[in-house]
Amino acid sequence: MNMHSGTVFAPPPPKTLEETGLSPVMLRDMLLKTMFRRSLDTAGQLSRALCLPLVLTQELIDTTRRQGLVEATGTLHANSGGEMGYQLTEAGKARAQDALAQSEYFGPLPVPLDDFARQVKRQSIRNIRITREQLTRAMGHLVLPPELIGQLGPAVSSGRSILMYGPPGNGKSSISNGIRDALGDHIYVPHAVEYGGQVITVYDPIVHTAVPEDEQDPNALRLRGTRHDRRYILCERPTVITGGELTLEMLDLVYNPVARTYQAPLQMKSTGGVFIVDDLGRQKEPPQALINRWIVPLEEGKDILALQSGEKFEVPFDTLVIFSTNFHPNEIFDQAALRRIFFKIKIDGPSKRDFLKIFALVARKKGLPLDEESLVHLLENKYPTIGNVYANYQPVFLIDQIISICEFEGIPYQMTPELVDRAWANMFVKDEHIVK
Repeated sequence: MNMHSGTVFAPPPPKTLEETGLSPVMLRDMLLKTMFRRSLDTAGQLSRALCLPLVLTQELIDTTRRQGLVEATGTLHANSGGEMGYQLTEAGKARAQDALAQSEYFGPLPVPLDDFARQVKRQSIRNIRITREQLTRAMGHLVLPPELIGQLGPAVSSGRSILMYGPPGNGKSSISNGIRDALGDHIYVPHAVEYGGQVITVYDPIVHTAVPEDEQDPNALRLRGTRHDRRYILCERPTVITGGELTLEMLDLVYNPVARTYQAPLQMKSTGGVFIVDDLGRQKEPPQALINRWIVPLEEGKDILALQSGEKFEVPFDTLVIFSTNFHPNEIFDQAALRRIFFKIKIDGPSKRDFLKIFALVARKKGLPLDEESLVHLLENKYPTIGNVYANYQPVFLIDQIISICEFEGIPYQMTPELVDRAWANMFVKDEHIVK
């Protein structure tokens, strides 16, 4: 099954209230809480707020009317297509407040965890097949040796886990972002998931990028209107990037004791996408401890989370995990941990030839004319002082320095040996003792 063609496996809308997978009590309380908190009074408004088909919303309203919790106002709203207005009765307000005391969550109905797991499987990242051309195009802004693309391609297509290691400043983070860009298709992300009567919010506008309606694939499974389950949002495959701030606690359910609601942890928000752990080894937690936390998810495709009550439950783990470190793997992991990371790829500095290619590309992009004498000076007089070790960040750094000096001195952009010396002096800090 190749999902990179843009095919979107749309979750079908529920045809009955039973098909939502939610209990009658939760459906009732969600309606009452949403009416109470958002002051909505027509079936159309509530249908949009609950992300429930209009006919089912009306059925839910009728049920609560029979229970004496909602009443018709007798008002037809001209600006809502002549819809009947509704309001909470005193009993309805009391029930809404009781329900809000248990959980402040209202609005879009959650999706049962089992239904979410089925949707994750339909749009799994492991179903993606990326070609060399697609990956090369996504990495177009980088100068990479062909053999590196040959290593990255199978790793990305596996949807498993990748460890990229090597000296700093050689584009490990940029390559991670390029992998994200290469994925290119869309998935459905639920507003929230329900388990054991508890609601866990999943959709996060900081992590998820919703696809505007006019960009949705017209060939997808009947996307428009209520033709897909609106409890899900069509999004680009998500990417979560963490660095030195990552802690083990960030991989647990986040409970808000005031609102009495849960928020999905980072790896659950990245379901169907990419989770990048940048600068591994710089976190407060030891790298081995972080890897140990991922062992079960990486091997079994499922994660184990815990509610406040201590009850544990399984959620699907469908994420391409990319670990990026400046340390050698043997320095920070034991062999058992390394076995569990499927692909280990060294990202080295460029050769002299690739360094010059990068330098020329950056100079052209930034409008700095190249000068042969200055380049020879850089390569023959400066780089030998650091053992001719080239890094991908250096061309950008040096050229930005030269441009800043030219602007300060009020001279046209240019390269001279003297300007190269001044730029080079800012790239490294002289090793010396400072008297305090």
